[in-house]
Amino acid sequence: MRRPYRDDRPTGPRINDRIRISPIRLIDESGQMIGIVELDEARRRAHDLGLDLVEIAADVRPPVVRIMDFGKYKYEKSKQDKANRSKVTELKEVRLGRSMKIDPHDVGIRLQQARKFLLEGHKVQIVQNFRGREIAHRDRGDDRMEDVIERLADVGRVEVPPRLNGRRMTMIIGPDRTKIEAIRRREAAEKAVAGGDGGEAPPAHASGAAAAPAAPPVAPPVARPVAPPVAPPVAPLGAPPTHSNQPQPPAAPAS
Repeated sequence: MRRPYRDDRPTGPRINDRIRISPIRLIDESGQMIGIVELDEARRRAHDLGLDLVEIAADVRPPVVRIMDFGKYKYEKSKQDKANRSKVTELKEVRLGRSMKIDPHDVGIRLQQARKFLLEGHKVQIVQNFRGREIAHRDRGDDRMEDVIERLADVGRVEVPPRLNGRRMTMIIGPDRTKIEAIRRREAAEKAVAGGDGGEAPPAHASGAAAAPAAPPVAPPVARPVAPPVAPPVAPLGAPPTHSNQPQPPAAPAS
């Protein structure tokens, strides 16, 4: 049986005996979510399979741990990192408008594009143009560049600090591969947790309980016809006025 991979260096994810927290959220060797188990049970499963126990998400509670061949994982990851480094890195340009008068929402859209370039491994040149008398207020351009640096600090680092050339202020931000790799690991762990715990509720007929019979439809009420109003009798011309509360003599026959 293959001996478990041992790594005494404190770098990288915690594996095997270096994992201390119990219980854990376990993912098996095929990528299926097992659920929350005790650490000893997870170690027993990994030992029976001749594989390693690797902590892939240490910031959540309980931590997410996966059963895998860690030596093979490190070898494949090194090949992938080498292939990524061999790719041609392009310098992408992101302009923050034609002048300092740009809506903050538009700045956010441009920074989202810059973030996408950095996550893809490209360098980004941020350009801020000055128009007219705006050049007299360079400090506003410096403040905007500082804001850009803070908003992209989780995926990039400054390689060329801001500098003014005529009416253009530029700086270059490169991808921070360590931070980007940590983001990808966290997203992969969250996706694994969501895939293991998620699920739709079964339909009502699958639970074994009989469904209640549906109520019969209620017919709408039928409208009854309303009799037209009866007009009062018309008195002949020349007859005295009548009152409804007094009896009336019969009318004389016409001669």
